[in-house]
Amino acid sequence: MAGGAEKNLHIRASLKQSLRRGVTTAFVIGNANWLPEFIMGAMDDKVNSSGSAIEARRLDAGYGGPPVLKDVSFSLEKKAVGLLGPNGSGKTTLLRVLLGHLPPVAGGVTVMGHDMARAPRRARRHVGWMPERGGIIPGMSGVAMVAYLGELGGMPTSDALQRAHEVLNYVGLADERYRLADTYSQGMRQRLKLSQALVHDPDWLFLDEPTSGLDPKGRLSMLDLVNDLAGAKGLGVILSTHLLADVKAVCSEILVLREGRLLDHVGIGAVDDGAERVYIAEGFGNEQGFLDAVRRAGGAAEAEGRLLRIGLPPDEGTGPVLRAAVESGYALRRLQLRTETLEDLFFKLVDGGE
Repeated sequence: MAGGAEKNLHIRASLKQSLRRGVTTAFVIGNANWLPEFIMGAMDDKVNSSGSAIEARRLDAGYGGPPVLKDVSFSLEKKAVGLLGPNGSGKTTLLRVLLGHLPPVAGGVTVMGHDMARAPRRARRHVGWMPERGGIIPGMSGVAMVAYLGELGGMPTSDALQRAHEVLNYVGLADERYRLADTYSQGMRQRLKLSQALVHDPDWLFLDEPTSGLDPKGRLSMLDLVNDLAGAKGLGVILSTHLLADVKAVCSEILVLREGRLLDHVGIGAVDDGAERVYIAEGFGNEQGFLDAVRRAGGAAEAEGRLLRIGLPPDEGTGPVLRAAVESGYALRRLQLRTETLEDLFFKLVDGGE
């Protein structure tokens, strides 16, 4: 025990010396890359924001070559938001810009009323970051690690320790808090990383693949925690994942990126309900005349092989389709409602349709 305590103190002292030297971009501890910039802000008083909780304004960002993000703009309120896109779409780069890790080439970010470029410490104070990789400090117990991150965020030692016990109990690690963090299983590591993101009581959580490597039970447990944080606890959450099922389980909105551009920002309810009612029609007769009649009635109509796709405003019902069929002399044999799902929208967007 004495050796472990001495090692913890040595790690803590080394990190504090790094802070005093102004090392705020990254720590490399053992083999784990850890990016703790979000905790560098002083514990400033919270400021009421009169606008959106998070706002991105015409962001361009990259790594010295061609921009990875291109003219990305959106405004978010404190909800659970899914960040979706294929590999290489710019999701990780967007998170780095929102965290202040990567200054944008153009545009800006505001977090809870604080401009990330002009007041980075105040902006970061409101954000907790759960990385996909790394994030574990070898040689420290779970509670020592979480408490120390609270101290780095400006909390008094006693308050940080008390808060560490609280968040570890919340995520289900109370019985394992005194074990060395680098001996944790994958599921425990994910919950520990969620704890360190919560210790300083942020307004927003940025979660990068929080269910990565988890078995089905662990995945459901993590999603329950995220649901509770975004629902009962009222935190904003940005969930970056490739699992559409995770987004559907916890999120009320989605951001879809492709090749660095924002393709859509939409509520999941709007996807499920549909901004339009889509019908599949089949019949015989004057097909082109029927499609033209649907368009004149304000609908969208196109052929999809042997079937016809018809889009109508959600409050129209099927009246315009039936009237178009009578007007054109088209004999309908089939008219079936098709609901667009989140999967439909995602694949339509990332495959090239906008």
